[in-house]
Amino acid sequence: MAVVLSLTWPGLTPDDYDTLRNSVDWENDQPEGIVLHAAWFDGGALHVTDVWNAQADFERFFAERLMPAIKQAGITGEPESTFSPMHRRFVASKVSGVG
Repeated sequence: MAVVLSLTWPGLTPDDYDTLRNSVDWENDQPEGIVLHAAWFDGGALHVTDVWNAQADFERFFAERLMPAIKQAGITGEPESTFSPMHRRFVASKVSGVG
């Protein structure tokens, strides 16, 4: 069952995020099960909304790819996250590319 991940990581900066994005390269080497990723910064924290085919897909990506990059970058702290079953998904017909 598809799930929505809501994640907040206090103290993570845009530079930290970009370091992880470049190191893991999830946009070009997409993790199995990812459907959508949106990230923004507000109130001194990273906020993420993802849609995954299954919670296990994210957990595998986090353990196998993201966590090693976090450790290598010396990033401290932990995200706060919740998973919810997805009820419905709509993608506008004119949405394309990475932005």
